[in-house]
Amino acid sequence: MALLVNISPARAFQLVVVDPGHGGADGGTSWHGLLEKTLTLDVAKRLETLLRDQGVTTVMTRRYDKTVSLDERAIMANRFPNSLLVSIHFNAIRVSGISGYETFYRGAMSKEIAQSIQTSLKENVPGVDRGITYQDFAVLTRTKGPAVLVECGFLSNPAEAILCNTPSHRQKLAEAIAKGILNIRPAVSG
Repeated sequence: MALLVNISPARAFQLVVVDPGHGGADGGTSWHGLLEKTLTLDVAKRLETLLRDQGVTTVMTRRYDKTVSLDERAIMANRFPNSLLVSIHFNAIRVSGISGYETFYRGAMSKEIAQSIQTSLKENVPGVDRGITYQDFAVLTRTKGPAVLVECGFLSNPAEAILCNTPSHRQKLAEAIAKGILNIRPAVSG
């Protein structure tokens, strides 16, 4: 007799589309000599390596500094029926005292994944836990499967900008995001 396991739709993804936010003509936010598109690509490449080391199939929306539209990012994710899109970003706001990381989602399937990533960030990365938030960002609304957008910190905060500029901190961010994904993903049987 076969044992049937009920896996929630959020856990059903077989591939992770890693999306370094911005790129090319779109630099993203720029504060304290840091450019968001450069930091997002670095964290995304680290995340991809960590996931692949754990046997997770990945696809990157960009591997170098090039412009990729929001539609192109969603189209890429939609090409893979059982995929999860994880978009990496850094935040900024005029109030320089605000700091922390947060994860955005849209839809019930994505909420469980967002919470897992956010919990892992809280447990593994020093900083302010800003929680998860439902949001209608284009990359989330145009992606058919589960999708989350992770804001890894505020470049507008001088202390957090210094931290985000260090490779060791970006590695911690990538490791925490990877753990959050792996915690929600069903074990792969070989």
